Amino acid sequence: MEALEHSLFVVDFFNRVVGRPLAGLLLRLGIEVKDPAHFFPDYMVMSLLLLVGLTLTLGLSARGLRLVPAGRQNVLEMIVQGLEGLLTDIIGPEGKKYLPVIGTLGLFILFGNLLGLVPGLMSPTSKLNVTVGCALCVFVYYHWQGVKSQGLFKYLRHFMGPIPLLAPLLVPIELISHFSRPVSLSIRLFGNIFAEELLIVIIASIIPILLPLPFMAVAIFTGTIQAFVFILLACIYIGGAVAHEEDH
Repeated sequence: MEALEHSLFVVDFFNRVVGRPLAGLLLRLGIEVKDPAHFFPDYMVMSLLLLVGLTLTLGLSARGLRLVPAGRQNVLEMIVQGLEGLLTDIIGPEGKKYLPVIGTLGLFILFGNLLGLVPGLMSPTSKLNVTVGCALCVFVYYHWQGVKSQGLFKYLRHFMGPIPLLAPLLVPIELISHFSRPVSLSIRLFGNIFAEELLIVIIASIIPILLPLPFMAVAIFTGTIQAFVFILLACIYIGGAVAHEEDH
C-alpha cells in the first residue's frame, strides 16, 4: 500500500501552482483547509491531466479530415466504427445515438488504465473514487435513458415483472440487482488496476531494469480488456433500459 502513496512530481507541481493559491483564497474567506500542500488528491490531478490530454489529442486529430481516410483518420474511424458496431449489436439501430457517452467513458477508462505505465504517473482508475464515479455515471445515465425512452410509469413497470401477483417478490430482487451494478462495475475495475499497479511498483522496487517489462505488457492487455468489459456492460444496461416490450 505504501508503495503507491509515493509523492508524484506532477501532483506536487499542480498543487504548488493551483492548489496552494486556491487554498490560501479559501482560508481568507474563512474556510478551513486541512492540508494546503496537498489540496488536490493525486487521482483528481491525474484525471484532469488525462481529460485535458484526450481533449487536445482528439481535437487536433479531428482537424483536416478527408473524404478518403488516411493516417490517423483511419485509427479514429476504426475506433468509432467499432463502438458503433458494439452499440448496434447490443441495443439496435438506435444505439448509435449513445456513442458520445460510451465513447467518452471508454476512452477515459482505457487511457486511465494505461496512464500508470508512464514513469512518474499513476492510473486514476486505481482509486476507488474514480471508478465509483464512472459507475455512477452509467447507473444514472441508463435509468435516465430508460425513463426518457419509455416514460416514467412504463419504465417502473419493468421492475414489477410480467405478472402483477409476483410484483412484491420481483421488485426487491430488481432493486438489489440494479443497485449492485455500480458496486460490481467500480470494484471490478478498481481491483484489477490497483493490483496491476501495485505489482509493477513492487517488482520495479526490487529489480527496476527489464524485469517489470513483461508485467507492463500484461497490464496493457488487461487494462484494455477491463475498459472493454466496462463499456460492454454499460451498453447491456442501456439496452435493457430502453428495450420496449412487444405486445402479443
